[in-house]
Amino acid sequence: MSGATFSSFERSLGELDVPATRIKREEFTNQVEEAVEPPAVGVPLGETFDEPALSLDGTPVTVDPTPVALREATTGVTGARLGIGDYGTLALSLTDRASELVSLFVEHHVAVVRERDLVDEMRTGIETLGEEFAETRGSAILATGPSATADMGALVKGAHGPRTVEVLVLTEDD
Repeated sequence: MSGATFSSFERSLGELDVPATRIKREEFTNQVEEAVEPPAVGVPLGETFDEPALSLDGTPVTVDPTPVALREATTGVTGARLGIGDYGTLALSLTDRASELVSLFVEHHVAVVRERDLVDEMRTGIETLGEEFAETRGSAILATGPSATADMGALVKGAHGPRTVEVLVLTEDD
C-alpha cells in the first residue's frame, strides 16, 4: 500500500466530511476513546481482521451488546475489511455477532481499517472481495460516508444509518 493510496482515501473521505486518522497499534485504545461518544457498542475486531489480539478491551465500548444496549448506543465501532481510495468506501464484513447492526443503528460509526487493506480503486476492491467471497461465500456492506437521503426534498443525514462516520486507519508496526 502506498502513501498515495492513503492520500486518495483520506481525500475522498474528506469530501464526504468523514475524518480519517492514521494511528499506530499502541495508540489504538486512546484513539478509540477519543472517537466514541458513550454509550458505545462494538463487535470484536479480531473477527474482521483475523487478529484476536486487536481488541476493544480497555475502551468504553460494550462488545457483543444486548438489543437494549444497541438501541441506546450513540456510537458503534466495527472493523472494515477494505477501504477503497477513489470513493472513500468501506467494505464492512458481516460477522456472526451482527456487525451490520452496530454500524447502522447508531448516530456515529467509527470504522477501523488496516492500512494494508486500502486499495486504490473500486475495481480492485470488487475484485478483492469477489475472490474472498468465492472461497467463503461471504458478503459485505459497501458504505460511502454517512447515511443520507433527499427523497422528500432537502438532504437529510442519518435517515437510514449513521449521521456521522469516522475512520481510524491502523498502520503497520515499525
